[in-house]
Amino acid sequence: MRSAHTVGQVRDAEADLMRDLPDGALMQRAAAGLASAVIDLLGGGYGRRVLLLVGSGDNGGDALFAGALLRRRGVGVEALLLGSSAHEAGLAALLTSGGSVVESVADVDRATDVVVDAIVGIGGRPGLKPEAAGAVAALEGIPVVAVDVPSGVGVDTGEVDGPHVHADLTVTFGTHKVAHLVDPAAQASGAVHLVDIGLDLPEAAVEALQPADVAALVPRPGGDAQKYSRGVVGVRAGSETYPGAALLCVAGASCGLVGMVRYVGHAADAVRSTHPEVVGDGRVQAWVVGPGGGDEAGEALAAALADSVPVVVDADALSHVGAPLAVPAVLTPHAGELAAMLGADRTEIEARPLHFARRAAEAYDTVVLLKGRRTLVARPDGRVRVTTTGVPWLATAGAGDVLAGLVGALLAAGLSPWDAASVGSWLHGAAATEASAGGPIVARDVAHALGGVLRSLI
Repeated sequence: MRSAHTVGQVRDAEADLMRDLPDGALMQRAAAGLASAVIDLLGGGYGRRVLLLVGSGDNGGDALFAGALLRRRGVGVEALLLGSSAHEAGLAALLTSGGSVVESVADVDRATDVVVDAIVGIGGRPGLKPEAAGAVAALEGIPVVAVDVPSGVGVDTGEVDGPHVHADLTVTFGTHKVAHLVDPAAQASGAVHLVDIGLDLPEAAVEALQPADVAALVPRPGGDAQKYSRGVVGVRAGSETYPGAALLCVAGASCGLVGMVRYVGHAADAVRSTHPEVVGDGRVQAWVVGPGGGDEAGEALAAALADSVPVVVDADALSHVGAPLAVPAVLTPHAGELAAMLGADRTEIEARPLHFARRAAEAYDTVVLLKGRRTLVARPDGRVRVTTTGVPWLATAGAGDVLAGLVGALLAAGLSPWDAASVGSWLHGAAATEASAGGPIVARDVAHALGGVLRSLI
């Protein structure tokens, strides 16, 4: 599990560790990890040139000590001091090693290979002061390594407000932070490299499943399994206007994780033609309702809820959810749908997805899967899982229908709404990556790739 801790949790863990370490040892660990990551990015040391953008405090100290270590590897190192003060011991170490300080961006060596962003650490607020923002803008085009987090992003919220650094690589210490996982700040983090500095951390409220976590959660049939004991998922999707939504939703549900898929709706003939193993109405362990449902989505939702089994509510059916449901549920809105559910503006949702996913989960007292580049799965108690699989090509019509069917299958197979939503989202992204192979895809490609992804995990 990749856990993302808050600034407060990290500060407390650092304080506990520093009581048992010699003075300055924790900073030296961070500096060594940072210097090593920069060397790896540069592909070597001798003859390369690095510029440190140094703010006040420990974040700047990490960079200055790392700069001294880089000098020992033959790297030319300059520092531009942007804070009211600089870490005294770190600056002395850099100067003693042969590094130098420049007075302004105009004095920076234009042959600089990498800029190290140490302007603001994890205690900073979103946005940059004008001097720092100007320096960052003037250096645009040079690869950036951020120290702990890109300066100017909301560390605990994943939000951005004003100028901020866009890093190619972020080197962070002890644990991931929310800004590394949650958009829009995650987009500014680039690749994230975690350096273990020995922190003892509590459970995190934000986390991201990894392949081993998903493999452990994927349901497997027992030796005495039969099709009913493996779970039966029902799909109420599609309409005369949108029959393709039914086919795609059934394709997601027919990934092999349940013993049977049932379909009820206008596209029955097309579904049976494409998926001859799918049967009609009957008893199920979970329903999927809404994809392409059109004007009849409300009736379909009412019929599904009458069975008193868990339900995945997607697309058109979401507009018929006005209060907490009486059954375990997963609501799967995109930003526009969630905006309508919460009476907010879509741009607000996209700017603050973590905030609004949590708000929706609490308001509807159920699991909410907010779709996006980094899909969020939120519980009413505030815990969130972030999906880090997937590719930009996954932003294609019908992909959400496949996801809804897949989550429904996991529910019917016995997973909780929390696990079904987060595992389903992870598998959906992984299947898209597999199907894409770097190129364009359509939704049915994602459904077809699910079997291979599942086999690789199991």
